[in-house]
This record gives sequence, C-alpha cells and structure tokens, in this order.
Amino acid sequence: MSPSHIEPADHAHRVIEAVRRAGQATAGGAVAGSWARCLNVHHLDPRQAGRPPVLGSAELEARRARMADVIECARFEMTTLYQQLGDPECAVVLTDMDGVIVQMVISPEFDSVVRPLGLEDGAVWSEAEAGTNGMGTCAAEAGPVVVHQDEHFFTEFTSLTCSAVPIHDPTGRLCAVLDVSSRSPTSPQHLLLLLGMTTRMIENRLIEMRYPDAYSIRFHSRPEFVYTLHEGKLVVDAAGRVLAANRGAALQLGLPSVPELRSQHVDKLFQCSLDDMLQRTQRAAYHPVVTYRTNAAHRFFAVARPPVRDEDQSTLPLTDGRSAPSRAAALVRLSASGAVVAGRAGATDPAPLLRDPRLQSHLDVARRVVARGTPLLLCGETGSGKEVFARAVHAASERAQRPFVAINCASLPETLIESELFGYRAGAFTGAERRGRPGKILQADGGTLFLDEIGDMPLMLQARLLRVLDERTVTPLGSEDAQAVDFQLISASHRSIPQLVARGLFREDLYYRLAGIELRLPALHERSDRAELIRAVLAQEGGPDLPISPEAWDLLMNHPWPGNVRQLRHVLRGAVALADGQVLRLSHLGALLHHGDEGPVSDFDAGPPVDLATLAPQQVQERQSLLQLLESHRWNVSHAAKALDVSRNTLYRRMHRLHIPVDVSPPVR
Repeated sequence: MSPSHIEPADHAHRVIEAVRRAGQATAGGAVAGSWARCLNVHHLDPRQAGRPPVLGSAELEARRARMADVIECARFEMTTLYQQLGDPECAVVLTDMDGVIVQMVISPEFDSVVRPLGLEDGAVWSEAEAGTNGMGTCAAEAGPVVVHQDEHFFTEFTSLTCSAVPIHDPTGRLCAVLDVSSRSPTSPQHLLLLLGMTTRMIENRLIEMRYPDAYSIRFHSRPEFVYTLHEGKLVVDAAGRVLAANRGAALQLGLPSVPELRSQHVDKLFQCSLDDMLQRTQRAAYHPVVTYRTNAAHRFFAVARPPVRDEDQSTLPLTDGRSAPSRAAALVRLSASGAVVAGRAGATDPAPLLRDPRLQSHLDVARRVVARGTPLLLCGETGSGKEVFARAVHAASERAQRPFVAINCASLPETLIESELFGYRAGAFTGAERRGRPGKILQADGGTLFLDEIGDMPLMLQARLLRVLDERTVTPLGSEDAQAVDFQLISASHRSIPQLVARGLFREDLYYRLAGIELRLPALHERSDRAELIRAVLAQEGGPDLPISPEAWDLLMNHPWPGNVRQLRHVLRGAVALADGQVLRLSHLGALLHHGDEGPVSDFDAGPPVDLATLAPQQVQERQSLLQLLESHRWNVSHAAKALDVSRNTLYRRMHRLHIPVDVSPPVR
C-alpha cells in the first residue's frame, strides 16, 4: 500500500502494536525508539492529527536572533545544497534544537503543497509536537536520521521522506538540525552524504565567524587532505590554548569528542609549539609541514596561520580551488561540490610554467586571437595545464584587470551547472538569497569566462550557451529580463569534441562557435622545459631552495607523468612536506617508485591525483563513503577492510579504482 493511500486507523494500529511488541517492530533503530517515546513519554496518539504548532512572529524572530551566526553560516550552503539536489519536490530546512524551523529553502510550488502539513517557518517539529520525523528525531537521537514515509508517527506526514543531520557548534555541542524533506524517491544514503558534507562546511564557517581573532591550525595524517572537508581544524589563542575545534580534529587526534580538546595546549597535542608551527608554515609558503603527536604515535601534516587581520595577505597562495586562503587574498567561492572557482586575475604568475617553445608559440597565437574577441578552444590531456594557460592568456589581454571566472562543467550536476552559469533572480525560490545571485557568465562581464571540460556540458545547456554566444545576453533562472554581457570565452576539454559531435553528444553549431581557434597543449612528457617546470612548481609548493638528490632528480625528469602537471604538483607538494627542509630524496617520492617507465600502474599505488570527472556519479558517492570509512578507522586499511568484510587487497583495488591515494609505506608510528 503506497503512503498516499495509508488509512490513519491502520497506520495507528501498526505503530501501537509495534511498540507493544517491542522487539518485533517492523521499523528498527531510531524509528522504533522514537515511536516508543512518542507513546510512552510524550503521550501522543497516532490516531489524532499531528499538525505542529507555529510560533508567533515575535518569538520566531527572537529565536532567529539567538541563532543569527548559525543561520548566516548555513544560508548559502542550504541554497547550494538545494540547487545541487535539483529536486522541485524537496525542502532544505534548518531548525533549532527545539525543532523550530528558522530557515527554509523551497520552491513556491512545493511550499503550497507542504504548508498545510505544517512545513513552514516557525513550525515546531519536535517529537513532542510532531511525533517521529526527521528534524525532531534527529535532535532527540543527537545523530543522523532517516524517517521514510510510513515511519512517521502521524499519518499526515507519510508522503514525505525526511533525512536529517545535526550541526555542532565550535565547542562540540549540538546547536541545530539540517534536514531535507522530499516526496521524491531520492536515495536517503545519498542525501545523508550530502547533508554531512554541508554540515561540515557550516561548522567550519561557524568556527571562523566566532573566533576571528584566533590562530588556526588545520591538519591531517595525509597531506592531500589538508584544505579539504576531511581536515582537522583547531583555533587557539596566542598562548597555544585550544579554544574550539571541528569534529575532524578530535577524530584525527584519537579523542572521543571536541570538548576533550578544549583548553589543551598545542605543545601537549603535537611535538612542537604554536610559534614553531607558525614559523615553519610561513617558510613553506602555507603548505603543510610535518609534525607528530606528542607520544610520536602518529604523523600529521599541518598548516598554522595567525589571525586574518595579522596576516600579510600578499604571501598567501591560492590552493588549486580547495579553499580560499583568506577573505582578502582572493575572491574565491566554492559550491558544495567544490567545482566552481572564481578568482582575481593574476593571483599567481603562470609564466614560469609555460616556457616550452610550443607553448610559447601557442600563447602568442592565443594573445592575437583574443585581442579580436575570437573564442579559444584548448585541447590536451587531463592535468596538462589548460587552466594555467587560459589564465596566462587572460593576464596578457586587455581584460587583465577584469575578472577571470572558471567553471568545471564535468563536476556539477545539470541543475547546478545551470544555476551557476546563468544565476537566478530574487524570489526564484523561497529561502534563496534575497537579491538573487548573478551567474558565472554575468560575473565574467568585461573579463574572461573559462569553461573547463566543456565536452561534458549537458545538451540542454549547450543550447542555452549557444544562445548567449549569439545574442550576448543572459536570462537568469526565474526571470524574463535578458541582461547584456561582454566576455572573452575560453573553453577546454581533454575529450575530442569532433568525436562527440559525430556521436550526437555535442552540438555541431556550438562547436564551431567555441573553436574560433583550437590549440592542443602538449603533455608533460612531450615538453622540453621539464627541468624549469619542476623547479618552478617546487618553488610554488614551498621548496624554492630545496636541494634534490641526483637519484630523485633523475626520477622526476624521466617519469612518464600520466597525470601531467597536476600529478607533478601533487607529488612535489607531498615531497616538500616530507623533506621538511632537508634534501629531497627518493624516499620522499614514494608515489612514483612503483611506476615503471613503460609498465602498468600498480594496484597499490596512488597514481595521478584524483580527477572526479573520470568517475560516474555513483562512483563519486562510493568514493566519498569509502573516504569517510577510512577516516573513521584513521586510515588503517586492515581495520577498514575488516569493517567491510573484504580482504585488504580487495580494498586496495577499490581505493585505486576510485582514485583514493594510497601510501606505499605506512605512516610513521
């Protein structure tokens, strides 16, 4: 029987009987416990209507005022999550710990459907008022919850599936609940994964907002996970005393919870003082430096920063789109998926990376082409430096002082690409930013728009982009008013666009509009400037004067580099951290040692850095879930394999297939 046809009497009888018979309940875990609380503690009757009460405007505003910083940190991430889901029949909801809805993102159409159920601002969705439901039960259980349709206590809510995750404040206490309520058959596991990522972003923002004058330390047992959602984060005072932390910090340090970290001192957690970590981080150009747990049980890679107001903004590097080093250093904004990067022109000088004669010739051609406003299409292997080349073209053009805006078309779902490219008007959906949001095309007005992996753009959006190129106007979502726009277009793809056209996967007319001129960038193994390039990247990664042993230099020069410049940067970043100011040796290049010059990649090697564009959507989800499992087992592969009930070799192969880097030697213990 579908939830829309459930008889209230039948549902009530099922709930009452399930609780009475205890262990025989058809709904287990959190739902069974919630049903029991609703009957025995809150004395609710499932046969009665369950519409929650709604607070008056004065009380609601008072609650919002008490949660002002949480709401401020959550608003953008909620909007981004809503766009990422692309589900018109869902609502992204933020409640306080009493279950009161304080912020909601929802379409007007779905709002008219669920408002009669009580899904509106100010409604109280605690278990005591609304029975078993995502928001109230998440608060009661203090953990992630999925309440699927007829698992709700009251029949009125059985058309909904609610997935909810708690939000922790910087002291580790629960402060809010983030929920997605939907009528669509979206995978609850997928929703919990996205909700978990979103709450981590909110929690990290909250730390920064509440402690603007504190020193920050971000760290992880693996250098590639610093500046990601998996990192641990501490904020400390000038004496090195921990003021607050995220949950990743407690997990990395092997402590049960964030409160266990508060008031501890840096030199009691790591084998160094705050001053030492700050000095070494600055010498490494704000890339991770090696440190150890005080008992030498674990090795970490850490970045320490003074308060933002004390930083010399000119010394802070951009970080490959992973994060904005500071609010003033760059105009960088990441979506929930981390795929969209908009930065100021000239943030880094690309010239040292483009000394190959063919690249110099291409750059000269590109400069002359863009001077006439002709579109430019860049082709080349993944990681060959297409965005670096595009930035160099922009920096040499008359538009150099205007924005350079980049978007990766392969890393976003269709609905998110559309809103990111074209933006939306104010009021396009309830809970959106009040003034609407300009899309990336409008943000590039007067400057350069770089569309990376253009071959992965959905056909529907190809038609809209073609219209923009023809008419030079943009119409935001939810609007009928076209806005004039002027930009230089540079596109890039590692795929053959003509082959995609032949297969019907790319519009032929759009291809001709993009390829005013088409340039192929050489792979790293084809370039004659490898030595200069290695030195330039080494300097950018914090090792400008780092001596290199002859054996290590030979390996760097002769390696085939299947991941091109991106792999080179990834390898040198880790090597600089491991060398820690000493001679860079073969042992610091472990990720390359098991690559033969012609042989296949080992199943037990990390290979080139991750390129999520090569993974199917379900593989991206599988990868994120496996990362979380490995994180929970502190990257002990044996323990993680046991939890999955598979062999270590099977797990290693799965990690390799999902592009999860694997150390060739275990961490120092």
